[in-house]
Amino acid sequence: MVGQYPETENILMENSFYEERLKSVQRIAALSHLNGILFTSPENIRYLCGFTGTDGVLFTTRKESFFLTDSRYWTQSEDEVKGSQIIHYKKKMDGIASLLLDLKLKTIGFESLSLTFSLYQSLFKKLSSNKARLIPLENQIKNLRAVKDPQELALIRTAIDISSNAFLHIVEMLKEGVFEREIALDMEFFMKQNGADAIGFDIIIASGKRSALPHGKASAKRIEKGDFILIDFGSGFQGYHSDQTRTLVCGKPSLEQQKIYQIVKEAHDKAIEVVRPGIPICEVDAAARDHIRNQGYGEYFGHGTGHGIGLAVHEDPVVNFENKELLQEGMVFTIEPGIYLPDWGGVRIEDMVLVTPHGAEVLTYLPGQVTVI
Repeated sequence: MVGQYPETENILMENSFYEERLKSVQRIAALSHLNGILFTSPENIRYLCGFTGTDGVLFTTRKESFFLTDSRYWTQSEDEVKGSQIIHYKKKMDGIASLLLDLKLKTIGFESLSLTFSLYQSLFKKLSSNKARLIPLENQIKNLRAVKDPQELALIRTAIDISSNAFLHIVEMLKEGVFEREIALDMEFFMKQNGADAIGFDIIIASGKRSALPHGKASAKRIEKGDFILIDFGSGFQGYHSDQTRTLVCGKPSLEQQKIYQIVKEAHDKAIEVVRPGIPICEVDAAARDHIRNQGYGEYFGHGTGHGIGLAVHEDPVVNFENKELLQEGMVFTIEPGIYLPDWGGVRIEDMVLVTPHGAEVLTYLPGQVTVI
């Protein structure tokens, strides 16, 4: 309810969670015949050891784990890092190379989507004396964060509460003549004032013909009578994110607006209905896409049906027609079909779901029917 803000006290991760996460990485290293894995993405580093800063690396062998950083983060790392030995360096590549050479390791995996080519070249040269092999990893670690544990779910639920209250707050402001940017600014301020660390992404508010832009950022356009108003928003809380979309209409919706909205709502609901552990992820996409196609609007739904969300706004699993991997209990992702008609407008309805043994639990809870302002 508006005016009843969510509890946003610090939710502490237990050390046992980090221990289990590190063990999962050590199992990946063993199965991939690697002596260790170097992590450089901030999200994976935070997931595996708790460090929230913006610069550092984590190296995990089959038995040990090391977090390396510079003087800017020495105190912070002492307070935050769990389950890993902390090592200080003055120069990043020198520090990493020194550790790896001391450990005398021969096969070292690294995050191919995170480590830049220039840093790879630098590290390769520094390890040449030991003839160590650097092995790029992508598929082996891409699902590392896909299944959420209870503490992650608590953080995600809080992020949802914050952003949902922000939406209910700005709905009271929406009316003919207001600027899109004005609404987006107020929404961002509300979220940060009420516990959000940050917004998850630039708030999308696209009205009228602009609602046909799936990622139309808030502009200087005024909302006009008869406009669809597409609002895509999310907050960040202790690193974890929410992501929701609702499409409203200014004034009485036309018959065509009602028709397009209903088709998208039915596609959204059909996708949620098929969610359960063990099914190919592409079946979730197909449930929404086939319905929109059968109604004659397939060419106007060009993006995937959803994406995983957690420490990153977009992470695995990717919910599209190509993904043949199986849903697992504990996965959290969005369901967000849409129809976008150029020079007319568009509709998207987006909710977050959790895979449970019995199907989908819809984590987001804003009304799904069209809201008229």
